[in-house]
Amino acid sequence: MEKLKEIIIRMLDEVPDKINFFNEIRQILFSLSPEKANPVDRVLWVPMDMVKANNYNPNAVAKQEMQLLYTSIREDGYTQPIVTIWSEEEQKYIIVDGFHRNLIARMYKDIAQRNSGRLPIVVIDKDINDRMASTVRHNRARGKHSVDGMTNIIYNMIKNGESDAVICRKLGMEPLELVKLKHITGFAKMFRNYEYSKAIKEIVHHTNSLEL
Repeated sequence: MEKLKEIIIRMLDEVPDKINFFNEIRQILFSLSPEKANPVDRVLWVPMDMVKANNYNPNAVAKQEMQLLYTSIREDGYTQPIVTIWSEEEQKYIIVDGFHRNLIARMYKDIAQRNSGRLPIVVIDKDINDRMASTVRHNRARGKHSVDGMTNIIYNMIKNGESDAVICRKLGMEPLELVKLKHITGFAKMFRNYEYSKAIKEIVHHTNSLEL
């Protein structure tokens, strides 16, 4: 290991962009890692202009909490990377989770300067439905998501062909929760004369079928 360390130090003196140099090393280590199924095994530092917000995040953070997040990052640094996917079409990393951690670096010059204008990211590979579901799972795990945002995501997942049972499984929702959400939002018009018990039974049946 000491020899490897000496080689890295020697190469580090010769490269103009040290951050990219370490990103490349992390890429190599990740490709060989027995833990590469976990995105957190490869944290990359990329320029802020390469990172873009998604248009479906249901998470909302109050002004006081944003100030606390800034204080946390200022005092402790970034302890969690931003979860992204790579968009070949846009040639950018699209945020799945961590929009507000991204926002802090854009709002506060001291954070941006300390990070050399870069953000710490991990990259996952998912289609749009799984991507939206991942965003919801991250938000719900922290206990922070809005009804409007959830409705928007569920609407888009249904529009993209996902069944109620699959939506419940991917978003970690109970069947009753999904049925109620449909009724207390704009979905109600689409479900006139809808029977709660029948709807729940159908969702539960399909969910159980998926698990067999």
